[in-house]
Formats: sequence, C-alpha cells, structure tokens
Amino acid sequence: MFDTNEYFEGKVKSIAFNTEQKSATVGVMAAGDYVFNTQQKEKMSVISGKLSIQLHHSDENTDYQAGESFEVAANSSFKVSVPHDTAYLCEYG
Repeated sequence: MFDTNEYFEGKVKSIAFNTEQKSATVGVMAAGDYVFNTQQKEKMSVISGKLSIQLHHSDENTDYQAGESFEVAANSSFKVSVPHDTAYLCEYG
C-alpha cells in the first residue's frame, strides 16, 4: 500500500508509491525554508505553486513553477524556499 511521510514538524507531507519503473512520492510543502538530503538521484516536478532551489555547492537559486522539473544528484543536498503552499512529485532513481 502507500507509505506516508511527514517532515519539518508537519510542514512537508508526502505519500510514497511505486511506478513500474521507479519509486516516487507526491506531496505538499507549506511556505518556508527547508534542506533535503538525497540518497539516490531525484527528479522533482512542481505540480502547483513555486519552489526556489539552491543545489549543493551552488550559490544561486533557481525558481521552478508548475509544470517545471529539476534533478538532484545522489548523496547530495538542496535548499528549498517555498513562498506559498506548493504541491510536488518526486521520482527516485
């Protein structure tokens, strides 16, 4: 079945599921600033809202709107600034 995850005192929530090719989560982030660590490669797609992303070893933020995606390397981290509640899809591997 589905696994639910909750991070940052409930400000980030997701539901994990498996596709035929890989595992994924779909979730929501409340407005705020967060740091995520990766164990495997991730592809994040914004479903609604906006994410401002600063990848590990970068000084620049890049904004992603609904319909846009970005990738994060395995064994890395990234900072996320969320200006307002945002929905996302994260695919692993």
